[in-house]
Parts: sequence; structure tokens; C-alpha cells
Amino acid sequence: MAPQNRLAPSSSLGSNSEAAASTVTVRELSKQFLLRPGESDMGTLLALDRVNFAVKEGEFVSLLGASGCGKTTLLRIIAGLIGASSGEVLIGDKPVRAPRRDMCMVFQNFGLLPWRTVMDNVSFALELDGVSGREREATARKYIELVGLAGFERNFPHELSGGMQQRVGIARALTRKPKVLLMDEPFAALDAQTRESLQEDFLKVWRQLGTTVLFVTHSIDEALAMSDRIMIFSARPGRLVREIQSPFADRIDHDVRTEAEFGRYRHEIRMMLKGERTT
Repeated sequence: MAPQNRLAPSSSLGSNSEAAASTVTVRELSKQFLLRPGESDMGTLLALDRVNFAVKEGEFVSLLGASGCGKTTLLRIIAGLIGASSGEVLIGDKPVRAPRRDMCMVFQNFGLLPWRTVMDNVSFALELDGVSGREREATARKYIELVGLAGFERNFPHELSGGMQQRVGIARALTRKPKVLLMDEPFAALDAQTRESLQEDFLKVWRQLGTTVLFVTHSIDEALAMSDRIMIFSARPGRLVREIQSPFADRIDHDVRTEAEFGRYRHEIRMMLKGERTT
């Protein structure tokens, strides 16, 4: 099937019952930032404009768009790190007004504590939660093994490659068994080979755990290869302009990037993004 048949325009949320059944619901969400004097005659910058979508339990959804379109801002609002100017975010039927323990975020810059070992970094969130030392270590060891770092428990971050450091960050987020995992371009700083390897390994972990994932990226290939659905955003102000159901989501036994259909989708999305750039 030709890709354009799957590139449907975005739409607002359906029924209230449909939204209530979702893990994450974003309703009419907009975000404005105040500018410093002299930066703009308007005094504000509209970063996100009336964004609507819902994410089902266990779904892997990518937010795709050019740099500066508000993807990271949206993720931080969903995480409860910053507030929206209007609209709301719901987890289940509860509005997000602050960070939640059942929602964790993985950042691009790893964010590891350099003076702590892999074990101590992975168990850090549990330590903050007051979990006992024995339980912390057992849980941390489980997720260290899950992300492929068994044997490196006593190493420090500077002794690890970039890909290994990001595995530590992912394991640390998973120790809290989050209902929703938010990932802000987590593989962007890695070389191409390491990036693809980590993408494949993370998908195996995700399929095993069934966690709901919201994944920010500006890589078309990454979004197509990893996601159940892709949300495509316009250039600033960020508006949700298309939703794509990835045809590759269930193909786990081979590299989908070699398929002709993958190339057609990539071209179609690239042209779409090009048309959304500001002039």
C-alpha cells in the first residue's frame, strides 16, 4: 500500500469515553513564553498551539518535527516539569500539575551522577523513595541486566561509552516501573551504529515490559523503525498536523530500513516536514 494512504490529517480527540480510556490525553494544549524586552514587539513566543492527542496503554508514540517546533516543551509539560498556558494533560483521568512517580523521563544528556557507580546511579531514584538497600540493589540489578550492562555494576560513568551511559539512564528510569516513560531524543548524541543498536535493544525491553512510551525525535528513520504511531508537528508554533500508523511496528525479526516501503514512507514524511518549515 502506498504511504500516502496512511498519512491521515490530525484530528481532535474523539468521545470523552475514548479519552478517558487512554493513558495520556493532551487536550487543546498551548504554551507561550515571555520574551526579554527587545526580542519581539509582541512580548511572547507561541511555542505550541492547541495540541490534541491521546496515547493508549502500552503504545509507543513518537513526536516528530524539526528542531524548535516545541516537542521537548510538550514532553516537559506532560512530565509536569513546566505548566501549559492553556489546555490540559491527563494521566488516566487525573490532570498533571506536578511531576509524578509513575512517570519518568530519559534525557538526551544522560544525566548520570559522575561520582556514583552504575549500580548507585540506577538505584538513585529508589534511594530517594526510601526503598531499603537490599531491595534497591535487587531491583537495580534486574534492570541493569535487562539493558545489557551486567558486569558493569561497579563502573563509573567516565568508564563507559556513550551508549552504555544511556543504558544506565534508561535502567534508572525503569526501576520505578513507570506507567509512562518520556524520552527526549535519548539516542541523538550517539554515533549511527550505536544508535541503531540501542534502538533495537530498547524495543526488546519495551516489548517485554509493555510500558507506555512518548518519544521525541527529529529522525524520520528512528520514528518509523520504533513507533506504533508517529505524531508530526509543524514548525513553530508547534501544531499537530498528521498522525501516522507505522506499518513496521510489528516487524521485529529483521531490519525494516532495507525495505522499499520504508524508503517510500521516509520520502513522504520528509516532503511533509519540508512543507511545514517556516520561511
